[in-house]
Order: sequence, then C-alpha cells, then structure tokens
Amino acid sequence: MSRLVTAHTADLDTDTLGAARALLYDVFDDMTEHDWEHSLGGVHAIVWEGDAVIGHAAVIQRRILHGGRALRAGYVEGVAVRADHRGRGHGATMMTALERVVRSAYDLGALGATDEGATFYAARGWHLWRGPTSALTPTGVTATPDADDCVYVLPGGVPLDLDAALTCDWRDGDVW
Repeated sequence: MSRLVTAHTADLDTDTLGAARALLYDVFDDMTEHDWEHSLGGVHAIVWEGDAVIGHAAVIQRRILHGGRALRAGYVEGVAVRADHRGRGHGATMMTALERVVRSAYDLGALGATDEGATFYAARGWHLWRGPTSALTPTGVTATPDADDCVYVLPGGVPLDLDAALTCDWRDGDVW
C-alpha cells in the first residue's frame, strides 16, 4: 500500500531527503546537484511504499516576468516515479497535491517538461508556453531558446498571454 506525504523541505528529515535525492538520480540520467538544489525550499509530495520512496515532486517559489509584472510562480521540480511503480497513478497523486498548493498560493504554476512528461502535464490542464522564453541573468535578460518548447504553465488568478514573452529568475544550472 502506498501513501502520500506532503511537507516543506524544513520538515523533512535527512533520510527522507536522501531517499528522494537518490530516486531522482536513479530516474534521470542527466541529474545534477543543481537539479536537486532546485527541488529544495518548498513543498514536497513524496509517495512511500513501505519504507521506500517511490515518487517525488516539489513546488518551489520563483519569480516569472510576464506582461510587465513580476509574478509569484509555483515552479514544479523533481517529478519522478520509480520505473517499476509507473502507470499506477502516483504521478497524478503527487501533482494533485502540488497543484492545490499552486492554485492557492501562487499567481501561476510553471515547469519545464521532458518530452515524456509533456502529455501528462497537458492532460492535467497545463498549457505549453508558445511565446519566447528568457532568463534574467547577472548580465541581463538572455533568451533561452532551448526552453521554448518545454515550458508549461498552470494559469491562476492572473491573465496570461501564452504567445507573449516569459522570463524566469536566475539560478545556477538549468534556468527553466
């Protein structure tokens, strides 16, 4: 029997965070320490089966510039389910919990989707961002064309023009 636990990073013990980190490294071949760091400081949704972490996702706060405004975005990071437990609804369970957080605490949700995850997010009501993307870097606004086909948003209380420019705040590693 699986169980979902949602908690802020500050409320998770070292063993739980270590198990979540190990899961992400197991699932993603190109996982980096920056990617793990991006998952910290927000609310985690963790699926346990017995004493094993079989699923992880997190939502953290970021600033997204759109339409001349700095919006508070609930940015989803580190979504993964152990390979032998996929197709059982664990991803949907985690995202339902995090989408509730996004809808109640942020202006919008955002995430960078893998090719494999894009259909999953679209089916949940996330919209592909059609406009150009960029990042507010230490040297100014820099285009991020590699992200132009993988950024998804979950609209909230702020009107969005999906064809306009979208700029994320700076961070080390992958900015989107």
